[in-house]
Amino acid sequence: MWILLFLSTLNTIGQNLEKLKSNTKKIYDANYTMDFEAVTELTYPSIVAQIGKEQFIAQLDANYQNDEFRMRLEIVNPTFSYSNIKKIESHSFCVISYKNPVRYFFENKLDGLSAPRRVALLKQTTLATDVIFEPKRNSISVKRNSKLIAVYDDNTNFQWMFFNFDDVGQRQLFYTTFNNNVKKELGL
Repeated sequence: MWILLFLSTLNTIGQNLEKLKSNTKKIYDANYTMDFEAVTELTYPSIVAQIGKEQFIAQLDANYQNDEFRMRLEIVNPTFSYSNIKKIESHSFCVISYKNPVRYFFENKLDGLSAPRRVALLKQTTLATDVIFEPKRNSISVKRNSKLIAVYDDNTNFQWMFFNFDDVGQRQLFYTTFNNNVKKELGL
């Protein structure tokens, strides 16, 4: 009897982990191809509800391309590092880390004054230390380590959905949505 329960539990955990890995790849691919509808569907519901779906999609689009720059993810085959899945209260969490280099192409020529300011700003907002201005391309390369926080709970209809910690607003919303115990348990 206990053996059957144990095997059933292992099977459920395995299926849950496979779904987590599948959804992680989906949200990464959606960000890479700028499929903001798909990103929205995989984003934790309270993030989208806070500003509305159409505004959320418009905000994503503006993060990737606006009057100042175009941001593009660089081509990589990401290796996702998954923490242990932790059940805290009525939620399951997993912290996913991966290397996620991006390049910002600026619409107006950056000079000796504006380039260092942009580099400093990108270091601050992306939490990256490897931020390099490339004058010939009028771009800034950011080698960053990205982090997604996957959540599985009744708010997600028991599907894995994500907080993108590259986004300052999503990171702050995670901190206000979940208590200090969750942050401590996840090492955030």
